[in-house]
Amino acid sequence: MKSAVERFWEAVPEQVEGKPVDGAILTSAANCRYLSGFPSSSRLVILTREQAYFLTDFRYGEAARKKVRDCQVVVFQRREQSVKEILRRHGLKTVLFERETIPLVEAETLGGLCREEGIAPIFDNTLDKTMEGIRAIKTPEEIDKIRAAQAITDEAFSHILPFLREGVTEREIALEIEFFMRKQGAERIAFDLIVVSGENGSQCHGVPTDKPLRRGDFITMDTGAVCDGYHSDMTRTVALGEVSEEQRQVYDTVLRAQLAAIDTVRAGVHCHIVDRAARSIIEEKYPKAFGHGLGHSVGLEIHENPRFSPACEDIAQPGMVITVEPGIYLEGRFGVRIEDMILVTENGCENLTHSPKELLIV
Repeated sequence: MKSAVERFWEAVPEQVEGKPVDGAILTSAANCRYLSGFPSSSRLVILTREQAYFLTDFRYGEAARKKVRDCQVVVFQRREQSVKEILRRHGLKTVLFERETIPLVEAETLGGLCREEGIAPIFDNTLDKTMEGIRAIKTPEEIDKIRAAQAITDEAFSHILPFLREGVTEREIALEIEFFMRKQGAERIAFDLIVVSGENGSQCHGVPTDKPLRRGDFITMDTGAVCDGYHSDMTRTVALGEVSEEQRQVYDTVLRAQLAAIDTVRAGVHCHIVDRAARSIIEEKYPKAFGHGLGHSVGLEIHENPRFSPACEDIAQPGMVITVEPGIYLEGRFGVRIEDMILVTENGCENLTHSPKELLIV
């Protein structure tokens, strides 16, 4: 299998702004980890056509030498001096930089350093789009890590169901899920977990509060784990004790929308078509109650591209891992969201999420 660095040089344009591309400097946590396999708060990746470099300081030197892949490790004392030495060694003429993630001070410092060496720094979105494109198609190794993260998430859902009872608070549920995930081997949770119930459920990204569960509440739990850097993402909505006919109708509508969208996913379909498959079902009965996109890619970051959304013209390709998460939110009353992660395949998709999603009344 080709390395991430090799895939980069296959994907990046030969020229940008009429200049040949012979180097790149990356600073973002996800891109540096993708190329080197190593997470660090002190990081810089320099790519040349002859050699790739991972720069870090003394704190991470030993670990980097053991774990970094496909890059030569440089432990610097003065970062700028080490960067200059590498640029001079390879006689670079142009260097691509990330535009969307690089801090302004980094752009000014590293861009100025390049100019001092007679090198043209390019801060358009070429590097961002190149990395986005290669990271969108997950390798078998990446998919295995996402599967592992999702397995923990599925286990956490089974674990939490007996914990749901009147008087338990949203915050206590979120803490129990996080503690369980870490005990099962997650390095951390994938994001600040969402647990909302009753009237709080209409807040699609609500924060867990000290509100106790009440009989008749819908409880929406948006959870995920991280395994070796890779995220999972799943949402389930369950009912406590009983449901009204209206609640049941809302739930059934969301589930029908999700199943219709999943059935639409296959290699070659436009992402907005998948979104439309779910949105048309919801909007027929509940206009303006589904205000977010249908889904997003998942990997080293919890939100990646492409996305299932009304505006996304990207085409689904084999190897993409994308969520399908329609919802209905009735302000001040209740909400329902159901979310799975799916792997796009040549002939359809594989659902990586295995928790039950028929209406559960606990």
